[in-house]
Amino acid sequence: MTNISGKVALVTGASSGIGAATALKLAKAGARVGIAARRTDKLEALKSEIVSMGGEALMIAMDVVDAASVEAGVKKLADAFGSIDILVNNAGLMPLSDVDQFKTNEWHRMVDVNVKGLLNVTAAVLPQMIGQHSGHIFNMSSIAGRKVFKGLSVYCATKHAVAAFSDGLRMEIGQKHNIRVTCIQPGAVATELYDHITDARYRQQMDDLAKQMTFLQGSDIGDTIVFAAQAPAHVNVAELFVLPVEQGW
Repeated sequence: MTNISGKVALVTGASSGIGAATALKLAKAGARVGIAARRTDKLEALKSEIVSMGGEALMIAMDVVDAASVEAGVKKLADAFGSIDILVNNAGLMPLSDVDQFKTNEWHRMVDVNVKGLLNVTAAVLPQMIGQHSGHIFNMSSIAGRKVFKGLSVYCATKHAVAAFSDGLRMEIGQKHNIRVTCIQPGAVATELYDHITDARYRQQMDDLAKQMTFLQGSDIGDTIVFAAQAPAHVNVAELFVLPVEQGW
């Protein structure tokens, strides 16, 4: 079993949902956590919670779409804590709509955040991990990275891209640089993702769905990430597909 106590973790999209819950779970396991997001007011509350339980956290104002912001945030964390051992690429958007509604701004924003943002952060952190010849990168895909759903065409495309990149990344840097890569693929999770849905019909569908099954909580995904991070050093948990028991699709 890998002991992550004292390790340094960077979590993007840490202001709410899976990101915030994962930061808490990593801190409880003894990791020092860099919590990154645009909404620093939310990060303040999260940092206070981590510190109150005896953990250590560094707030990082970061927009994953802005490469300069990412580079500055990664440097701030590495300078403060001396290394970056775990990266959780969690920042993402999911504004559902049919393609023929032509919400093209939403399409481009999803590609910018879900794909380019993940690439920006990976590119900024990877040299640090290569230099220390160790590390673990977690990329947040989705059930939408394995299956396609109506109203989610562009979102599914971005999450399929994350899944493909994750596997290729694992093959390229695993043996060569001793860096593990895990692709997390959650099903229905209770998060703020649904607040991004501007199409009233699809927003209602998600609200109705939440009444039909017990969604996963962000903490469930946090537990999953800690499990993979604590796997023995010779083990790379490459993919984890995590669903509510009641999710039959």
